[in-house]
Amino acid sequence: MDKNPFNIKQIIKQIPDAPENPKIHIATGNGAYKNTRDILSDLDITLTNGKRVLLKPNTGRIAAPGSGVNTDPQVIAAAIDAFMEAGAIVSVGESPITGVNAIEAFEASGIASVVRDRGCMLLDMDSRRAVKVAVKNGVAIKSLKVCPDVLDHDIIVSIPVMKMHMHTGVTLSVKNMKGCLWKRSKVDLHMLPPIKGIDDLPLNIAIADMSKVLRPHLSIIDGTVGMEGMGPSAGRAKKLDVIVAGVDPFAADAVACSLMGLKAQDVPHLRIAAERGYGIIDISKIDISPESWRDLISPFEPPPDNLSINFPGITILDKQSCSACQSTLLMFLKRYEKHIFDYFPGQKDITIAIGKGHKSVPRGTICIGNCIAKHKKRGIYVSGCPPVSSQIIKIIRGVPNGKKNR
Repeated sequence: MDKNPFNIKQIIKQIPDAPENPKIHIATGNGAYKNTRDILSDLDITLTNGKRVLLKPNTGRIAAPGSGVNTDPQVIAAAIDAFMEAGAIVSVGESPITGVNAIEAFEASGIASVVRDRGCMLLDMDSRRAVKVAVKNGVAIKSLKVCPDVLDHDIIVSIPVMKMHMHTGVTLSVKNMKGCLWKRSKVDLHMLPPIKGIDDLPLNIAIADMSKVLRPHLSIIDGTVGMEGMGPSAGRAKKLDVIVAGVDPFAADAVACSLMGLKAQDVPHLRIAAERGYGIIDISKIDISPESWRDLISPFEPPPDNLSINFPGITILDKQSCSACQSTLLMFLKRYEKHIFDYFPGQKDITIAIGKGHKSVPRGTICIGNCIAKHKKRGIYVSGCPPVSSQIIKIIRGVPNGKKNR
């Protein structure tokens, strides 16, 4: 088993403490706060006394509680209470997607309120200069720009939402650590070129590389309200009322995958990292409680293979875009699908392109996002990283018959 990257491997103990047979706990049926308290009572967190504990939720977007986008505030409240009672010094931090202010996201999610009520630090982890961290033997990446707050803490607790993800299959406790990367450096992982001789997407290889040096000491996966379909932000909320927790983040993610009706071996970044020995994803080797946990399985609908299947007449060209741009485009189409053809009279087909990987795009294409700016003279261009839906429709409305820049 690969050593913990922060060299504090036994601060939080497993019960039993057996790396080859990690123990994962599931709590259900009592709401976000009590489920979280119940699950933490099954773990010995007394050794966090006097330690600096960073709670890293999934709060990368502006979204209301209960939407399935961000971590439930009551999960954070329960974690703060449990660790503070154990004598830990607790902070809550996030580095959100490009274009989102961390504190605004915390406010919208309801997390800011519960943190203030408890007198803890709320950290915009982008506010300080990044620390460069080497990724020894990395396949897709050789170094990372890490938010310094991560390195300032003794213990990192990853608290993601149980969600599907359009690029990575799922986003759980391992991938949630991507929110510890500084500012736009998160986007860099989406822009990597293909790796010769490897079929896996470079993004998934990069996340596995990242997990060598950014691995949480404890994972608390929030399945209070998850997200199926077009996760991580444009899917459908799915109520589960479960919390999954354990010290091995890969084992925790594997159990969460099972609850979602998936096999962790089919999630590339988990498979790759497990093959390297970073953690356990074989369910047969994980000690899961309660024994009746399989009764809680509720399959999640996966993301569609092709965005255009949901939008007749609209062709989407997507090469090397990030999830922020894809989510923005999907939400735009959901909102304006019935009206967009009004601005292109007599036209039966519309082409929209996102991502930086296009060598060319057809003339008349709607090019969305800064990454595709080099093709802006081919049609209609909407700048932003990413632009919001209202900005996209505003640009389209301002182009008479869609003919500007063609």
